[in-house]
Amino acid sequence: MLAPVSQPLTIRVSEAETVSALFTRPEPSRACYVLAHGAGAGMNHSFMASVSAGLADRGIATLRYQFPFMERGSKRPDSPRVARTAVRAAIAMAASLMPDTPLFAGGKSFGGRMTSQAQAESVLPQVRGLIFLGFPLHPAKEPSRERAEHLQQISCSMLFLQGTRDELADVALMRTVTEQLGALATLQLFDDADHSFHVRARSGRTDKQVLDSMLDAIVAWITTH
Repeated sequence: MLAPVSQPLTIRVSEAETVSALFTRPEPSRACYVLAHGAGAGMNHSFMASVSAGLADRGIATLRYQFPFMERGSKRPDSPRVARTAVRAAIAMAASLMPDTPLFAGGKSFGGRMTSQAQAESVLPQVRGLIFLGFPLHPAKEPSRERAEHLQQISCSMLFLQGTRDELADVALMRTVTEQLGALATLQLFDDADHSFHVRARSGRTDKQVLDSMLDAIVAWITTH
């Protein structure tokens, strides 16, 4: 089977603003993951591209998209209100592209957190579950759980993929957060991985091996949801 080509799209997020997106659809596709980028790099970053390609190899379509600030070339992330609007627009686009396919949403760091805020604010139509690639629980060296409080308002299933060296998510606090969410939350830890899911050579694993394990975990979780 030929590798699917990423189709460029434009998503309208307001009357005055549009953002770019990339739709990657393998045939057949068992699900679609609406994948939002982090605060520091856009949808074309190598990590985002690798996640999309790896999921396509496993039969999962993805819709990657830019937040408005990234589309404009700004380094300052959008306000939560603006970001949540972009999340909703991207999910609406994915639902229109694949109306009969199970839909999941989330993303890397900031993108995942904004998706969860949107879901907590008002249920995202057709979304079966949320998948977080490094949920940013707190600023570096400032451990707290305040950024997770809104998760209690979410009623769909959630998958948290976290590195044990992630400075933005203390492992003990992440365990507490997911335990409080009960059966809705699944926490998958990746030993020695940092916030970018990079592992040190002494870990005995490569970044590619960690990524493959992450992708396998996503597919396994999607299959049961």
